[in-house]
Amino acid sequence: MENLLTYSPVSYSIVSNTLTLGYAAMAAGLVYFVTTSKRAAPPYRLSSTLSAVVMVSAFLALYQLHQTWLSAFTFNGEVWEGGATAFNNGYRYINWSIDVPILLTQLLIVMGFTGARFRRLWLQFVVAGLAMIYTGYAGQFYEATDSARLYLWGAISTAFFLWILVLVRRTIFDPPDALPERAAGLMRGVWWVLLGSWLLYPGAYLMPVFALSEGGVVARQISFTVADVVSKVIYGVMLSRVAELRSQADGYAHALESETQPNPDRRGGAGVAAVQPQGGRAPRKGRVHRS
Repeated sequence: MENLLTYSPVSYSIVSNTLTLGYAAMAAGLVYFVTTSKRAAPPYRLSSTLSAVVMVSAFLALYQLHQTWLSAFTFNGEVWEGGATAFNNGYRYINWSIDVPILLTQLLIVMGFTGARFRRLWLQFVVAGLAMIYTGYAGQFYEATDSARLYLWGAISTAFFLWILVLVRRTIFDPPDALPERAAGLMRGVWWVLLGSWLLYPGAYLMPVFALSEGGVVARQISFTVADVVSKVIYGVMLSRVAELRSQADGYAHALESETQPNPDRRGGAGVAAVQPQGGRAPRKGRVHRS
């Protein structure tokens, strides 16, 4: 789609800046996950490590996509038009084939799944995730030449997409252990964040059908990038916070220290630190607090 059109300087810059924002957000996310990973207890810490892997993968893909955008078009004095090389959205699909299984694995880790139930859900997530991505990848080759095949592959991809949503909802709302109240509330937010961001992808996929235009390309690249940032960075931060809250409920020292609040002495004005466990109660070790 992108290679069939010309672009005004404004549209060209918007796409370029959007892609830059995307990989910059991934770089910022990487710093966050690396520096905060020890706030979670060991059973949940792998989630932050996997988020860091996602950030590296997405950063490289979006950076390469940005470089491809810059090299694919030349300015003729009035508009940007196609050059000797072609812009390639395929980098996004390759990146998603790495990141989607990892993102779904993080969910299982933070929710506390283990053993046979973990393996069963993980296998379903990986199979459905890769099938969703690769069937969508096949369809995008026909976006400018054969709408019927675009719809066909899109419908197959959507079937796997719906399968994943069912599994994600079950994972979030039917965990092996009850979550602390604040963590449970955050996980409800995770569900809506994931649902909302992932629904942007089908719209971007179908953009060539509804808006094969300069504006459609701009909307498509914004949709893809916003969905990537929300479903990877924001989603990862929320899962890290849930892991931290669960660690606090387990009495993990580093998680409790992260909740240290300043407690100024009104008589002397000096600030002292006081650890305040969730709910004001002493944490119980070895067991998740049930709300």
